[in-house]
Amino acid sequence: MKRVMITGANSGFGRALAFKLLETGNYFLIVTARDTSKLQALITSLPQNTRVHGVVLDVRDFESCKKAIEQIPENFRPIDVLVNNAGLALETRPLHEGDINDWDIMIDTNIKGVLHLTRLIAPDMVARREGHIINIGSIAGHEVYAGGNVYCATKHAVKALSQATRVDFLDYGIRVTEISPGAAETNFSITRFHGDKARADKVYEGYAPLTAEDVAETILFAMTRPPHVCINEIIMTCTAQFNGRIVREK
Repeated sequence: MKRVMITGANSGFGRALAFKLLETGNYFLIVTARDTSKLQALITSLPQNTRVHGVVLDVRDFESCKKAIEQIPENFRPIDVLVNNAGLALETRPLHEGDINDWDIMIDTNIKGVLHLTRLIAPDMVARREGHIINIGSIAGHEVYAGGNVYCATKHAVKALSQATRVDFLDYGIRVTEISPGAAETNFSITRFHGDKARADKVYEGYAPLTAEDVAETILFAMTRPPHVCINEIIMTCTAQFNGRIVREK
């Protein structure tokens, strides 16, 4: 069985992917979250959770990540697939009104988080000359939109890192994939608007957005291609969405 590590697994895409992978019966999972109680609640809810190991870590803190990974049990090693899923957007203010703290959180989570986990997990993949790194990007990494400034910049960075990592690891047979979803109704907008559910719900009014399960199925598709096939990038939206700005309303 392959061993898959999913960061930010307690909600959204990460949570849906954890359920999807366990349903197949083909994976051991290492699931991470910053909050111990939320991580434990996830593990308790998962089927076949004897094949799940939870790790409390903050992807923004390299030393936290390093210490946590060093303590992963041997039966959950080596890690065959790393899914860099942890990420978030905060607010939609224009740049001149932006909150510096929000900027730091987005930069540290969306960019440094990918760097930290990849730096820690990839050396073993290089030594074994096999592995798969999947970075969760966004349609915001391919364009920009009003109020998206720093979030868009971080997801453009994920796109660049995914491409650069693919080149760096080409000689070692390691696959690198970026999955870039458009509008998806998860806790994303609630987080973006600091818990304001009414404001978050308005983002998805008038059309059917992607679900976390849609994205999880797409990640699984990329993971399960034959070893000689690498899905470099997938951009996915709901049928009603063309890009970050154009959405068909009912």
